[in-house]
Amino acid sequence: MREVMTKSMARNIFYGGSLFFILIFLALSAHSHKYIRTTSTDAAALTDSVAAGKHLWEKHACINCHTILGEGAYFAPELANVMTRWGVADDPEAAFDSLKGWMESMPTGIEGRRQMPNFNLSDEEYRELADFLLWVNTIRAQDWPPNDAG
Repeated sequence: MREVMTKSMARNIFYGGSLFFILIFLALSAHSHKYIRTTSTDAAALTDSVAAGKHLWEKHACINCHTILGEGAYFAPELANVMTRWGVADDPEAAFDSLKGWMESMPTGIEGRRQMPNFNLSDEEYRELADFLLWVNTIRAQDWPPNDAG
């Protein structure tokens, strides 16, 4: 004999299943939050200079061309680990010099070529942006993006 599911049984399955998946969602959210707060981010290194560099990143809409950890446009290079690629991740002064030199050497006004805008940054702003990129370089992103040497 075939059993028929009653409305009461269907309702219980619906509520039980919903509760189960809500609990799974909350557990995964708590785990992600714990990972971000304790493992992936060096909150102690968030200095005023790093915050000012992030502000410059947003003010000049760098994300419209660049990506950080895959977020942003794909018009220009990924910058999450740019300081490691340049070999200056352990030296803030070299990071500043490399960033300033690279940004100032970018040609502009060439028709049909992707171009890095000249933002006319001061040395202090270059230093803040370098500090921000150095901080981003320390985020433990499980080896993403791949750090190609070439």
